[in-house]
Amino acid sequence: MTEHKLTVPRTARYYTLGTPSDKTRHLWIVCHGYGQLGRYFLRHFNGLDDGKSLVVAPEALSRFYMDGFSGRVGATWMTKEDRLAEIEDQSAYLNLLLNEQLRQLPQDVQVTVLGFSQGGATVCRWLSNMPVPVRRLILWAASFPEDIDFEAGKATFQNLPVAVVYGTQDEFITPEKLQQKSQLMAQLRIKPQVYTFEGGHTIHPETLLEVHKRLPLI
Repeated sequence: MTEHKLTVPRTARYYTLGTPSDKTRHLWIVCHGYGQLGRYFLRHFNGLDDGKSLVVAPEALSRFYMDGFSGRVGATWMTKEDRLAEIEDQSAYLNLLLNEQLRQLPQDVQVTVLGFSQGGATVCRWLSNMPVPVRRLILWAASFPEDIDFEAGKATFQNLPVAVVYGTQDEFITPEKLQQKSQLMAQLRIKPQVYTFEGGHTIHPETLLEVHKRLPLI
């Protein structure tokens, strides 16, 4: 048996909050977690809709039924199956989406990338695989993937302002995982700003606004 691959066109879905204009100062690319959909995820960012920001929530290309063969649908960025091709596809998708938005915005717009949960690993792979004009990175209930190319990662992340955010009741954030995350970031020469809030595995609007205010832009 011989495996073959064919590159095909795909229809990708994304949602926006705000209207592009010459007054836009901030562009946010926000990537959801496992099993979420873009339109619901974007609701967490209503506080950024200030007339000067455009928030874009791309939806992962693979969808599935969350329970059995019908009912609620979720999306996932990738699985372990054919993972290298999945990484290339999602990076190309996010780059195309970003460039489409930048064409509508002032040249000095400031780009923030946020990845929540599984979306955190997704954006880290994207940024390390392709040149992206990102000004800061927010990893929310997320961490760097352990399989990241360290040399590419150092070049991409060591001078980039990075925030790590998580809820103190997040069932997926354990002391062991926090230690692993800290060690990996140290290897990549990243010194993140860390923010916590009282809550679980979710976006906390008040903390989001605090990070937006305090995390510097390069």
